[in-house]
Amino acid sequence: MIANDPTPAAARGTQPLASTLSEAARLVAAVRGGRSLNEALAKLWRERPGLGAGARGAIQDFAYGTLRDYGRGDFFLARLLRTPLAQPPVHALLLAALWRLETRPEAAHTTVDQAVDAAAALGADQLRALVNAVLRNFLRRREELLAAAERDDVARHRHPQWWLARLRRDHPQRWRSIAAQGNSHPPMTLRVNARRITRAAYLARLAAADFAGRPLGEAGVLLEVPLPVALLPGFAEGLVSVQDAGAQRAQALLDARDGMRVLDACAAPGGKSAHLLECAGVELLALDAQPERCGRIRENLARLGLVARVLEADCHDRAAWWDGRPFERILLDAPCSASGVVRRHPDAKWLRRPGDIARFARAQAQMLDALWPALAAGGKLLYATCSVFAEENEERVAAFAAAAQNCRRIQIEGASACQLLPCAEHDGFFYAVLEKRGA
Repeated sequence: MIANDPTPAAARGTQPLASTLSEAARLVAAVRGGRSLNEALAKLWRERPGLGAGARGAIQDFAYGTLRDYGRGDFFLARLLRTPLAQPPVHALLLAALWRLETRPEAAHTTVDQAVDAAAALGADQLRALVNAVLRNFLRRREELLAAAERDDVARHRHPQWWLARLRRDHPQRWRSIAAQGNSHPPMTLRVNARRITRAAYLARLAAADFAGRPLGEAGVLLEVPLPVALLPGFAEGLVSVQDAGAQRAQALLDARDGMRVLDACAAPGGKSAHLLECAGVELLALDAQPERCGRIRENLARLGLVARVLEADCHDRAAWWDGRPFERILLDAPCSASGVVRRHPDAKWLRRPGDIARFARAQAQMLDALWPALAAGGKLLYATCSVFAEENEERVAAFAAAAQNCRRIQIEGASACQLLPCAEHDGFFYAVLEKRGA
């Protein structure tokens, strides 16, 4: 698309395909080296402040697409290279080029040509011939390699083998669809700020701007086509926020009402805190252990015209944030594997290790233990993750409830918990409501 567009790149804020490939390769190489994609992107934007919106979008598309399909690309390269490449950026360049050859087969000649130029841009002029040979060999052997990929779990489902094994164990009837959703493009859903506009009025504003959306859930608007936030009508004025429909379920499940004291124990970036404040006049304390993340909470609340106390503190350390007055509602949106939102964070599939899940589970158990004493008798704690792994979800909550004698589980729509699996309308989330028994 970039290479075939006759409009000069500078005029449309994009750049030549070779430049996009080389920048995406640097990002993928950084992830292969252990850095998160968000960190790598932030570093790139700092180093290249002059990149236009079109160029940034293209680089992100290539990086995200390559990482979503990383298991497949790696499978192909294992059969196309005699020995692994010692230059990580060139290896990543081949992954990005293979992704484009699969997704844009009609532009194969342009992709190969521009990938060769990208190798030079990466400082690997001596490997131009190798890049050309590998990609042309893929095109010659395309049918053979695609058939082989269909017989390999990692290449076919584009997830690590240990991840697929967990999905099979936890969701034996749905694991294939969960993996497929993890490789898809996520939906873009807005949450209407009920304190400033009705959903019907906001849908009218969208339509007036020639953007299509439909109601979803209690306050959501599902966009037909994702948009940059800068184009969203009323975003800067705080009329809407971007929040997945699954994440929007937290507000209703916590059931916070006017006058209640509410704790959001792991609040950044503040979406769930903001939703609570949009729906009820609560006294809310939002915690996060990192100062920059607290800054994001404050920025989001300020844009929406909402007020809460935001405190830089670790929820494990009650002495740092609790004055002894109990909270009637506590939201624990616990750090987790992010296995339910992996289509938004495709690097997570390849950065996570099998032992990480048990580590997250231990941390989640410690958070529940730390927060429970701060909950008032008769109060409710909503445990939430964006995971689809049982060890972080049902197993964690069941173990805590069994050990805490004053804990009662509240049913959600007739079940002991709510496990949302990723689909076309929302990401994967887990929710459980725990009530503290007592006078």
